[in-house]
Amino acid sequence: MALPPIIYEDDALLGFDKPSGLLVAPDRLDKQSENLMALVHAKLGHGVANVHRLDADTSGVLLCTKTKRALDILSGQFQAKTAEKVYHALVAGAAAPDEFTVELALRADESRPGLMRAVKKGGKPSVTHFRVLERFRGFSWLECRPLTGRTHQLRVHLAAHGLPILNDAFYGNDTQLLLSGLKRGYKGRENERPLISRLALHVSELTVTHPETRERVTLRAPLPNEFVVALKYLRRFGCV
Repeated sequence: MALPPIIYEDDALLGFDKPSGLLVAPDRLDKQSENLMALVHAKLGHGVANVHRLDADTSGVLLCTKTKRALDILSGQFQAKTAEKVYHALVAGAAAPDEFTVELALRADESRPGLMRAVKKGGKPSVTHFRVLERFRGFSWLECRPLTGRTHQLRVHLAAHGLPILNDAFYGNDTQLLLSGLKRGYKGRENERPLISRLALHVSELTVTHPETRERVTLRAPLPNEFVVALKYLRRFGCV
C-alpha cells in the first residue's frame, strides 16, 4: 500500500491526510492489520514518529515528526492542550442551538473492550465545543473543536447529545444518508448505496507551534470526496 497523501513536510514535521479505515499504529486488539506507521517506517525509516493518533475510521490530518526534539516539543503541546484541532462531522438529527459545548467525563466501557462511555463520576474530564454549519432534513453538518483529547471523545459526546455521527458502528444508530430519502421520485432504489458509507468524521485542521521556528503552523486536509458529494446533494435536496 502506498503512503497517504503528504499535506505538509519540512526538516522537522511530516503531515499526512490519513484515509478512513487505516490504523495509525498497531492496535492491541488488532495487531495484524496494516497501519500507517508500519508503512511510514518501511518507506521513510524509524526516525519518523507519530505525535498523536486518530481512530482507524476517522480521516484527516495526522502529524508526525522527523526528530526526537520535535517529537518531545509537539508531544508537550498536545499534553498542554495548545494544539488546536478542527473536525467536521455529519450527524443524524437536528442540532440546536447554533453553538453548544458538551462536558462529559469519559472512561473505558468495561462491557465493551476498546470503547468508551460517559460517566458522572470516576471518568476523565472531557470538553468539546460544537458549531452548527448547516442544517438539513434529518441531518446536521458540524464543526467540532475538542478541548481535551480522550479516546472516541467526539463520538461519545455527540451520541450522548442525541446527535450520533453518521455510520458510527460503536455509538451511532442505523440512520443512512440515501439519495432516495432526499430526492422525490428517485428511481434507483433497488441497487442504491448510501452517499456516505464510512464514519462521517474528518480532521480538517491541526494547528501547532513549530518546534524550530516557534511560529504557529496549520496543517489542512481537504474533505474526502464522499463528503463533498453528500453535501452537494443535501444542499440541493435536503435543505430545511
